Amino acid sequence: MAEHVNAITSRDNPLLVRLRKLTADPAAYRKFGQVWIEGEHLCSAFVRRGGAVALAVITDAAWQLPALRELARAAAAVAVVPAALMAGLSTLESPAPLCFSVSWPGHGALDVDRASVVLDRLQDAGNVGNILRSAAAFGFTQVIAIKGTAALWSPKVLRAGMGAHFGLHLVEAASEDALDALRMPMVATSSHATQVLHDAPLLWPCAWVLGHEGQGVSAALLQRCALSVRIPQPGGEESLNVASAAAVCLYESARRRSAAT
Repeated sequence: MAEHVNAITSRDNPLLVRLRKLTADPAAYRKFGQVWIEGEHLCSAFVRRGGAVALAVITDAAWQLPALRELARAAAAVAVVPAALMAGLSTLESPAPLCFSVSWPGHGALDVDRASVVLDRLQDAGNVGNILRSAAAFGFTQVIAIKGTAALWSPKVLRAGMGAHFGLHLVEAASEDALDALRMPMVATSSHATQVLHDAPLLWPCAWVLGHEGQGVSAALLQRCALSVRIPQPGGEESLNVASAAAVCLYESARRRSAAT
């Protein structure tokens, strides 16, 4: 429950100045150690997962709404601001009435025994967030982002993830060499693979490796994989969007696991 509730009306307030710096750069959370979460859905998901909220920022109009006021009070401190000042903080076209600033959990340490998804230099924030959602839905509890992948805790990835972040173990800026410690086979997706997904000998747990939207999985990383598979596309398209491919592959892993048990 919030111990401090402050009304802020000046754009030059030091707290708002710091928050604008945090929201101006998608990767600024690494510098400030704080992650910006926007909107009732994400804020609620964070609280439901037991997350500790350092600061809630809420518009003065939203503060009058019991449900949003109660959610804001989950934070250690609350800043109540006019809608115009919230607009200066928001990364959304239509600013949300409630936002959280929470502690960034850091780059994360690799857990060598968790069923994982490896992101090899994926650039599109929407793809990354959607893959996190699929990972959480199909029982893959760790996502490992190789250096060069879009910032996992950026506002766009958070929005696309729809709360999946808060139930996953996330590892950022990992090296390919670090993957050698995983105690499970790695399986790559490739449109050029001869082995098709539905016939592939998938093991559980495993680590699915998904590659750059244009270049695919790097040659060096492919060599580390025990298996490479392709998704049959009888419709004739050359390839699937990487987030769509991830959903198909992770579902197939989950289906095999369920059938085996």
